Amino acid sequence: MHTQRHALLSPTPGTQRELISLHYGQAGSSAGKAYLQASLHADELPGMLVAHHLRLKLDALEAQGRIKGEIVLVPMANPIGLSQHLLHGHLGRFEATSGENFNRYYPDLIEAVAERAAPELGADASANVTLLRRHLREAIAAHKVETELQSLRRQLMLLACDADIVLDLHCDNEAVLHLYTETPCAADCEPLARFLGSRLTLLALDSGDRPFDEACSQPWWRWAQRFEGRGTPLPQACLSVTVELRGQADVEHALAERDAQNLLDFLAWRGLIDMSVPALPEPLGDARPLAGSMPVASPVGGVLTFLRQPGETLRAGEVLAQVIDPISNAVTDLTSPVDGLLFARESVRLVRAGQKVAKVAGLQARRSGKLLGD
Repeated sequence: MHTQRHALLSPTPGTQRELISLHYGQAGSSAGKAYLQASLHADELPGMLVAHHLRLKLDALEAQGRIKGEIVLVPMANPIGLSQHLLHGHLGRFEATSGENFNRYYPDLIEAVAERAAPELGADASANVTLLRRHLREAIAAHKVETELQSLRRQLMLLACDADIVLDLHCDNEAVLHLYTETPCAADCEPLARFLGSRLTLLALDSGDRPFDEACSQPWWRWAQRFEGRGTPLPQACLSVTVELRGQADVEHALAERDAQNLLDFLAWRGLIDMSVPALPEPLGDARPLAGSMPVASPVGGVLTFLRQPGETLRAGEVLAQVIDPISNAVTDLTSPVDGLLFARESVRLVRAGQKVAKVAGLQARRSGKLLGD
């Protein structure tokens, strides 16, 4: 393993942050490349503990000469958010300067790269992938940045843009383990869901606002659409997945060690690691449209208490929580908008009027436009 240190744009004189990446195996290996990063939302800590266990296991595997592909691990993907605290509270989801979500607004260079690469594309799918990856990397490296946050986004994209597998480790507030990926990646994601024991995979074709995972996977299906019928075959060359490692408080060695081993089993199943791979587990969940994931909002403020747990199946109209007004003593029932899986819920228990407190995944698409939360 070797470590790379990537300096970010200095926001003010006398300050400098850097991103650390750990590199295993051989760059350019025919076995492929996997990129894993933890805690892009810097207050979502389960991924950092999983990265700790991944590092221990990858160190041992590399010492035994068993890493066949290239594996890049970023154990803390957001040094900016890691340093943001206010009144003893950690603020890791949004940058304090701009208010922007750290997992949104990655640069869209897809059309520019297509224009540059078009004259060189041919009938060899593998050669087309190599060519487009080279042009994409060059475009990202040349992309102008003006802020520290923009430089972080550029550096993360430089590390991930040529990977066959991109796994972005997050978590929700209180949740079961679940995944987000784009619809063209659904088939390749299904074995990952099995190895991880995911209860749910949420699928969308461009959910809006350019999150990191879609910035990695989206070029391939958009390029395939653009060059369709021109004799330039293009596979979906990047499986990119947001892995939601349960809830923010699920930072435990037993869970993290198991998740790390399951991730390695998947990478071995994909041929990047030479080790015994267990049989593909039976699925514990299914794939559903992200547009069918319905938020539950409270119409009033007050004390929130849940009647149902993450992982339970609900019927439309079933009460899943109540909000208590401590002044009037009024009780407001919050009900499920659809038949579906209660897969995530809020961790705070004092809510404002209009606040979203839970998510229920139904089987049918019901929403359109931007599908992700803030």
